[in-house]
Amino acid sequence: MNLKKVFFGLLVFFASNFAHAQKFAFIDSEYILSKIPDYEEAQKQLDALSEQWQKQVEKKYEAIDKMRQDYQAEEILLTESMKNKRKEEIIIKEQEARNFQKEKFGVDGELFKKRKELVKPIQEKIYKAVQETANVGRYSIIFDKAGEATMVYSNPKYDKSDDVLRRMGYNPGEGR
Repeated sequence: MNLKKVFFGLLVFFASNFAHAQKFAFIDSEYILSKIPDYEEAQKQLDALSEQWQKQVEKKYEAIDKMRQDYQAEEILLTESMKNKRKEEIIIKEQEARNFQKEKFGVDGELFKKRKELVKPIQEKIYKAVQETANVGRYSIIFDKAGEATMVYSNPKYDKSDDVLRRMGYNPGEGR
């Protein structure tokens, strides 16, 4: 997830200020995201799109399987040119299905672009709130315990996740 990269970048940024008083804190980005209704809504939209496109992919492959079964059932009755034509049709349909799948789910596919469109503004708000929290608290480094910077121990008094949520205008509520 790009959010991990953002927080890792934040980690590097604050590490560069290491010469100052070393004050550390951490956040839990998964917890923060779970408290943001816009993120929950974005996830619902992404899940719905993903499910819709996955069903379309499955239908395409079911049609290809039927074409194969029909070909196998009729193969002995077909001339060599008819066999070649049917095989070619199957290959074309397989390529179309793979292209559709890549177009929707690939690295630069529609799902990736939609996720970026929906989640990036939320990530930017979190990043800004983290920066503000770091500046107010004069923290040298803020770790994301949900990210790549793993901690073996974390004292809850240094968890600034609720501060970040409040700066974003959300009420963290009770418990985790």
